[in-house]
Amino acid sequence: MDLHQRNLSRRDLLRWGATATAGLFVATHTGWRPVGAVAAPLRPPLSDPAAQPKFLDEVPNALDPGFRFAPDAAGEYHVGVAPAWHHTGLVNSSGTPVPTRVFGYGADGLHTWPGRTFEVVSGSGGGEAVVHWYNQLFGISEHLVPVDTSLHWAYSLHGYESRTIDEDGIPIVVHLHGGHSDFQYDGNPEFFWSPGEVVTGPQWELVPGGFTNRFVYDTEVPAGTLWYHDHALGITRLNVYAGMAGFFIVRDDQDTGTADNPLGLPAFPYEYALAIQDRMFRKGGQLFYPALPPDPAWADFITGEGLANGDVPKPSALAEFFGDHMVVNGKIWPKASVEPRHYRLRLLNGCDSRFLVVQFRPVAPDATDLSGAGEPLAFHVIGSDQGLATAATEVDTLVVEPGGRYDVVVDFSDLAGGRVVMANVGGDAPFGGDFGDDLDADDLFPDRQTDRIMAFDVVVPLALHVPDVFDHDAIAAPPPVPAAATTTRRVALFEGRDQYGRLQPLLGTAEGVVDASGESVAGAIPWHAPTTERPALDDTEVWEVYNATGDAHPVHLHLVNFAILDRHEFTADVVEQPILQHDGTTGVGFRLEDIAVGAAVDPGPAYVEKAPKDVVTALPGQVTRIRATFDKPGRYVWHCHILSHEDHEMMRVLEVVGPA
Repeated sequence: MDLHQRNLSRRDLLRWGATATAGLFVATHTGWRPVGAVAAPLRPPLSDPAAQPKFLDEVPNALDPGFRFAPDAAGEYHVGVAPAWHHTGLVNSSGTPVPTRVFGYGADGLHTWPGRTFEVVSGSGGGEAVVHWYNQLFGISEHLVPVDTSLHWAYSLHGYESRTIDEDGIPIVVHLHGGHSDFQYDGNPEFFWSPGEVVTGPQWELVPGGFTNRFVYDTEVPAGTLWYHDHALGITRLNVYAGMAGFFIVRDDQDTGTADNPLGLPAFPYEYALAIQDRMFRKGGQLFYPALPPDPAWADFITGEGLANGDVPKPSALAEFFGDHMVVNGKIWPKASVEPRHYRLRLLNGCDSRFLVVQFRPVAPDATDLSGAGEPLAFHVIGSDQGLATAATEVDTLVVEPGGRYDVVVDFSDLAGGRVVMANVGGDAPFGGDFGDDLDADDLFPDRQTDRIMAFDVVVPLALHVPDVFDHDAIAAPPPVPAAATTTRRVALFEGRDQYGRLQPLLGTAEGVVDASGESVAGAIPWHAPTTERPALDDTEVWEVYNATGDAHPVHLHLVNFAILDRHEFTADVVEQPILQHDGTTGVGFRLEDIAVGAAVDPGPAYVEKAPKDVVTALPGQVTRIRATFDKPGRYVWHCHILSHEDHEMMRVLEVVGPA
């Protein structure tokens, strides 16, 4: 049985919700999964992940002092994006290493994937860090991967239709994910610029003084694991895929990053920052991204959805991407040689669509897979997206959503001479909440290699002069004082169809509201429509996020961090309505009517949410409630952090209304 023969596909769900007079949606259903993204059999030019080496190369540590950006004499940073050759550890059929062309962040002629790490101290430097960003993709007439210009993207905006990558270059804009930035430095998708700043996005016209590539970041924030990545409209997924991502670490007087830190946390070299991504490669080492027939996933999202090849543009964006090679800090299936002691690991899920479900499994010292692996090790979660937790949580399994970061401590003390694999028990298909033994075979790649991420070889002698004193009880960040909520805002996640009939993930409202133009609207709303989410400056709001799709979505709000309050089941009538596309054509959207909120839902111990978050997993058929305070005015965005989704309209403007 393939994914399209399941009890209820996405197409069936949408038809059911659109036509039934009591089109009851939600997760009261059982026994079905949405159409997935299982890859087709490999075509000859593609790298076979099963033939690639596992656990040979040492993983670069993004917290290595030699891998940090250094400021200039004025204390400011200068960082560009440029082409570079990168060695992932990939080999060809004869075992010879092959390089991969990437677009990396860097300076002084050294551009890397991931980009080097910024490390700043909270409140230092006058409470800000200044970065000059440069688009140095000069002379690049095409992207490293196919670009679907039928999407609502940078060069399809009004007044930019004559612009092309061939003539004008690849547009970029940098977003500091988790940053508490003034709006003009936030990386709004319409604030893009071309190589040499010849072309700048339309939103720059609204900024006093016009375009600037000098971004000022607020460092008066708690210590935490932020990251930076590209956010250009409609090609975020492609620019990040090409290599545009890196860490931005904030320290403070408690989490100092030094061995004598007051919290007794492991410090470098016992602290790692690990960006986990998935990719596909051609045999020659080039990045591969499916966008044409008969590429892997084309059948799942185009012909399998009832569309003929002639119905859609080529290349075409596909609804999700699941790579078959796991990459950590730019290396395929690397290892870390460690001592038998506690290690602090900052984990970033930098994948396009893949939810990671992480375990640490002991295996034989020379094992390259999980056959014969021991039971998962217990480890402590001590923080997440934007800071340390109010208390450490011991788990053996952790869900990490795309865009999310988790700060964990793993104890290798009793494993000297052994190997521990960081395993992934999530599937190779859209995430609905199931993992491990609850997955169907159809949720997994054939000859799956994505169940392992990297290895830790406990082969380095213990440095007796360095104390190993981690105390999980020392993790006790003061809980935020909750401000009284002034507004409850009901938003919703939908899955519709674009003008070509392709799946189109959408945001919108769960109730009728008045938008910024004074019109009454409800249901799914595209990116370009007038704003509906307009908190007043300094207001605290509760957002109720109603997920009316068959998949989980990682919902990210710019500017703020938030507390996750609770989750409940809900039911609603799902009613079809048209949705205007960016080119004036019409697609299919939906709205909710007669919402009924049901019982509270405990997502389970694999979801750890005791620290400030900026991404939340909104599970299908549930309303997820979060609380945030909007303390800077201006134009921000909120979106699904599945990059393929945000590039295909699952993003909306979030405007904080206050003094200019």
